[in-house]
Amino acid sequence: MEAPGVPEPGVATQAAALLQELPLRAPAITEQRERRARTRIEEEQEAAVFREVVTFTPDPMPVRYYDKDTTSPISFYFSSLEELLAWTPDVEDSFNVALAPPECRQPPLSSRRPRTLLCHDMMGGYLDDKFIQGSAAQNPYSFYHWQYIDIFVYFSHHTVTIPPVGWTNAAHRHGVCVLGTFITEWQEGGQLCEAFLAGDEHSYRAVADQLVLIAQFFRFDGWLINIENSLSLAAVGNMPHFLQYLTTQLHQHVPGGLVLWYDSVVSSGQLKWQNELNEHNRVFFDSCDGFFTNYNWQAGHLERMRGQAGERQADVYVGVDVFARGNVVGGRFDTNKSLELIRKHGFSAALFAPGWVYECLEKKNFFQNQDKFWSLLAGYLPTHSICSLPFVTSFCMGMGARRVCYGQEVAVGPWYHPSAQEIQPLFGEHRLEGDGGGWVKTLSCMADAWNGGSSLLIEGVIPPEVREVVVRLFSLQVPMPPEVFLSMVYKLEGPSNVRVALELTTGDAGSCHIGDICPLNETSCRHSPQLLQAPPTKLARSVGHCGQQLSGGWVQRCYKVNLQGCLLGDLLVSFQRLPGSRKQENFVCRLGEIQVVDAKSLLAPLPQVQAISLSHVRWQPAASLASSGEGPPAGLRLSCTLHWSFPLSHVRCFRLHCCPGIGGGPLGRGEKPKLLGLAFVNQYRIVDLAVAAAGPGQDGRVEFLVEPVPREGFLVPQAEWGRAAVQYSMPST
Repeated sequence: MEAPGVPEPGVATQAAALLQELPLRAPAITEQRERRARTRIEEEQEAAVFREVVTFTPDPMPVRYYDKDTTSPISFYFSSLEELLAWTPDVEDSFNVALAPPECRQPPLSSRRPRTLLCHDMMGGYLDDKFIQGSAAQNPYSFYHWQYIDIFVYFSHHTVTIPPVGWTNAAHRHGVCVLGTFITEWQEGGQLCEAFLAGDEHSYRAVADQLVLIAQFFRFDGWLINIENSLSLAAVGNMPHFLQYLTTQLHQHVPGGLVLWYDSVVSSGQLKWQNELNEHNRVFFDSCDGFFTNYNWQAGHLERMRGQAGERQADVYVGVDVFARGNVVGGRFDTNKSLELIRKHGFSAALFAPGWVYECLEKKNFFQNQDKFWSLLAGYLPTHSICSLPFVTSFCMGMGARRVCYGQEVAVGPWYHPSAQEIQPLFGEHRLEGDGGGWVKTLSCMADAWNGGSSLLIEGVIPPEVREVVVRLFSLQVPMPPEVFLSMVYKLEGPSNVRVALELTTGDAGSCHIGDICPLNETSCRHSPQLLQAPPTKLARSVGHCGQQLSGGWVQRCYKVNLQGCLLGDLLVSFQRLPGSRKQENFVCRLGEIQVVDAKSLLAPLPQVQAISLSHVRWQPAASLASSGEGPPAGLRLSCTLHWSFPLSHVRCFRLHCCPGIGGGPLGRGEKPKLLGLAFVNQYRIVDLAVAAAGPGQDGRVEFLVEPVPREGFLVPQAEWGRAAVQYSMPST
């Protein structure tokens, strides 16, 4: 993907070059930095082979980028102006680069519809979410009601808060933009502001240029500016110029970028929260994209703001502290009272710290409490639609008690990896009109999964007088290509006289606007696509299991749609009673995956994983050493970073596998690889992998496999994965 420019021409060239060349430059940079000799000795069965002599010499990793105990890559922040100004893009930063910009959506963020902002503030930030490749966290916080929000702000009290890439990847997958935070506080914050604001324009432009460069390089979408300290007259006089310059540069170099101002300092330089937009802070609102009010407002503040905001009412984000601290309207499970007033006056809403449901309530009830919180707000939170294909989801929340790959369990134990969260549906419970008692409910469930750590559980009741119940899972606004392939993987729990089918709604391609969603009780725009017993021959390689029973009791249903000049609207799942059934039918269904793919895209060849290289190798003796304390250790632990080249626009992620070899020979083709983890950039850090120690005069070997997962979601044959091997020996005595 072409990287946009950045403010200064020299910096622009540097950032763009790094973004384009990181996967290719990593080996060259490694050669300059590695202290040990390493030789790529052969190309063998498509595997790049690297020879290593095991040494236990300490090789410290940069603590900003890697966990000091494990060397696992971590997200980071800047605590000072000096750190901010000194930063330049480096290969070490590339772990934290988001996979892609936000998905195309309707309505666009630039529409005048009131928006919903979520400001994530949790216990200082950078908790389990800082581990870029995931962690074994148990019961972590997770957010999955993405279709209700438009902007996600990652907040902490560090001077420059760079959002952990897991949040950016999850948000962008749902068409949600992500902002970092630039904050100054207390006396130290005042001194920092004086340093860059009280002088000439060169100082504040240098800070703005760095903020733009950081957002552009890491592929997030802008900044919340929060000045929580008084400013001198000189500094406050330059603040609007700083905001204007930052906003202009961000718009130029980060498509769809946003700069928001938090209600704190007023035009006199005093720190004086107003709880509204007024003549004392209007100058800052006029200098950027939006205004985030403080939380202690009442209805009168909202009335006054309507005149101040004019046509920019949607650019005023009325703050709601979900913890309900201070003299606030609503909060906690009464947050709907805040939203009712905000929407009544036509403003956007900024929900601060909705993690209250996790921090203050029982962890064991987190998912129920989270669903309850957002269901109470749903009437005030308009949803947005994804507008691009392919559309593929396994409903994974980026966490689980085990890992499953296409119905096969590949690892047991808790895991948490926000980047692995897939597109989430509309959750909720819907009751049929009348007294029949029919209902359908959707919720995420980690008890079983088709791919990842969770599936979508759909429970419901079909009353005797009703033929079917239908649940809308996703709202899309996608122009239909000539031929679309759809697939659904599901299984029914227990005996059931119910037929499950994937359905869709369509509209005229000239009518793509908000509100063009067909009610479910009007069947004229609902379509039951043609069910395929087997895929077309030309697609069989990619989708060869249509109509078949799969691992774990799952079933795949495949469909084909040929419509032109139409928009794909909603994705629905219908549950119909079977012929002859006249009693109430209860059903429990798990959805494991939905795919909506332009059939033409399945015919395009997938690029190859290329230019695999190795860096930052670290050897450690295993915990269990030889009992005598003499001789070689009984086992070793290997840490290293794999780099490769692959066009990221073609993948959802990469799966990394390993397989130990025997006596230095190549990997046997029949051996089953072990899953190590997922990567969302062209590199992966292997951490403390247990390998056998090489005996005297012998070589040990471990092979790594890089499996690309295409955006369309199909499996790539193992013969087409990238391969690299480490062949190692103990030092000669």
